[in-house]
Amino acid sequence: MDELETLAAEIGAALKARGEKIAVAESSSGGLISAALLSVPGASAYYLGGAVVYTPKARVLLTDIPREALEGIRSASEPYALLLARNQVERYGATWGISETGAAGPTGNGYGDAAGHTCVAISGPVEAVLTIETGSEDRAANMRAFAAAALDLLRRALAA
Repeated sequence: MDELETLAAEIGAALKARGEKIAVAESSSGGLISAALLSVPGASAYYLGGAVVYTPKARVLLTDIPREALEGIRSASEPYALLLARNQVERYGATWGISETGAAGPTGNGYGDAAGHTCVAISGPVEAVLTIETGSEDRAANMRAFAAAALDLLRRALAA
């Protein structure tokens, strides 16, 4: 968690200084993005909320994304990650939405993605999406790597 907490501290300071807010939708990182952001003292100044959107049922209950918005989009893809990030901005009235969707392992997912595959996205004043392939079947290590990739993407956007 040390790397995640370091990234989150930098992000938290930037969000506080800018008066901006963030909301999170994550899947195979299992809440680590939110945990890192919330580990920073004073997180209530910038963190609005988040959800672990791990299953299709969770997506329905926690995001309220209309079925038609999902047509032609599958989980663990860049378009889906961006949709989740945008959804968080809209639902929470956040400046930034951050998302992650992938396959932590030790096996891949039903879409044919190998363990260690994820897509992360940010939406807000800047939008960006990135696919990560760790090449590892280590579930816990992948979860940390996925959270770090998402947080680093946001950190770089805030520094630009």
